Amino acid sequence: MNLNVKNETSQLKAVVLGQPGSLGKAPTPDQTYDAKSYESVMLGIYPSEESVYKEMSAFEKVLLKYNVQVFRPWTLENCNQVFARDVGFVIDDKIINSNIIPDREDEKEAYEVVYDQISYNKIYNLPEKAHVEGGDVVLYNDIAFVGLYTGVDYPQLKTARTNEYAFYFLKEIFPEKTFIPLELIKHDTDPRHGVLHLDCAFMPVGKGKALIYKDGFLHPEDYQIVVDVFGKENIFEITQQEMYYMNTNVFSISPEVVVSEQHFTRLNAHMEQQWGLTVEKVPYREISKMGGLLRCSTLPLIRE
Repeated sequence: MNLNVKNETSQLKAVVLGQPGSLGKAPTPDQTYDAKSYESVMLGIYPSEESVYKEMSAFEKVLLKYNVQVFRPWTLENCNQVFARDVGFVIDDKIINSNIIPDREDEKEAYEVVYDQISYNKIYNLPEKAHVEGGDVVLYNDIAFVGLYTGVDYPQLKTARTNEYAFYFLKEIFPEKTFIPLELIKHDTDPRHGVLHLDCAFMPVGKGKALIYKDGFLHPEDYQIVVDVFGKENIFEITQQEMYYMNTNVFSISPEVVVSEQHFTRLNAHMEQQWGLTVEKVPYREISKMGGLLRCSTLPLIRE
C-alpha cells in the first residue's frame, strides 16, 4: 500500500474506520480518559454498544457511497476501538504509531490487518517519551499544525496527549514541512472548559476554509497564527456550545464533500450555503459522548 496523506481534504481513497464491535461495560469515572466521557458516566448517559454500532454503520455507508476503501481493525473483546485516529496517523507516505496512554495499548494489535500491507520502512515508532495522538496533528499541505500542552502539570492531566518532545521528533522525520505548535487549554472533567485534541478546536475544510474555536487555544497568538494562514474571511467561528458538541470534528471525503453530524444546523447550513460544499449528515451524537466524533473515528491512509 502506498500511503499518501498531505492534508485533511483531498479526495479520500482508503481509510481505517474504528470498530464498534465489543465495547464492554461503561467505564467508571476514574476509568475515563477525557472530560466528555467523564461527564457522560457521571450523568448516566454513556452510549450503548447498539447505538454506537448504528452510528458507525451510517458513517461507513457514506464512505462506501463515495467509493472509499474502508478497513476495519479486528474486534478485541471488551475494548473500545471506536477512535482509530488515536492509534496512528499518516503524514505524507509514512505512518506514525502513536504512544497512546498505556491503558489503550492493546488496541494497536488489532491494526495488524492494515500494517501488514505497509512497507516496514514507512512505519515509525516513536521513542517512549514522545507522546502524540492523531487528533493533535492537522495537515495543511506544507504545514503541519500540532496541538500541544507544555504545562508542568502535563503528567497529571489525562487530557494532555501530545508533548513538546513529540513535536520536535516529528519535525526531524519531516524536515521539509513547516511545523506550527498550538498550545491547547486542558481540563480532565469539564468538557466546556478544555479541548482533548487540536481537531476539537480547529479543522480545515473545502478549499482554504477552516472551522475554529478561539477559546480552545491557551495563547491568543496561536489562534491568530491560524487566522493569518487561512484569512479571517475563510473562517467559521465555533461557539462554546458548538465546541462542546464537537462541531470542528467533521471529516472530509474530498474538497467538495464533508461528513458532518446531523444536529450541527448552523455549521452545516454555512458549509452548504456560503461555501458550496456537499454536506453528508449522519447521526453521531451518541459517539460524541465518548469524547470524539467523525474525524476521531478515522485513520486516512490514502488521499489523492
